Amino acid sequence: MKVARSPTPDELARACADAMWKEDNASGGLGMEILDIGAGRATLTMIVKPNMVNGHGIAHGGFIFTLADSTFAFACNSYNERAVAAHCNISFIRPGKLGDRLVATGREISRSGRSGIYDIRVTVDDVVVAELRGHSRTIGGALVPLTPSQPE
Repeated sequence: MKVARSPTPDELARACADAMWKEDNASGGLGMEILDIGAGRATLTMIVKPNMVNGHGIAHGGFIFTLADSTFAFACNSYNERAVAAHCNISFIRPGKLGDRLVATGREISRSGRSGIYDIRVTVDDVVVAELRGHSRTIGGALVPLTPSQPE
């Protein structure tokens, strides 16, 4: 008898991230990269390019928000339940600059029923640039088809 094992939570999170990434033209188009994925967590990075700088010569807040939001999305979709943002709040603490490598690290704060809360910290060289708190809501459906193990 051959028994297939179920994926670990981190393996499932990686499979969900891979499935999402294939369809995520926004994150990839902005040059984001996934550095780490696990159950309830994600880390993404993005370089501030010339077309991301505003009239003050600093990174436009919308691009910093988008990196944080994408990180939030990968963290809250790591359980193979489709989830979307219900509410986000961001605080910009320091400016990002042209050429900066922004790193967004997200972690789950709570998850109950269809709702979740996630904190995302955006840094440059370990200096905090922004903090986002995101509230998620599951909407039904899976990212990765899972089939139960069948004995041979």
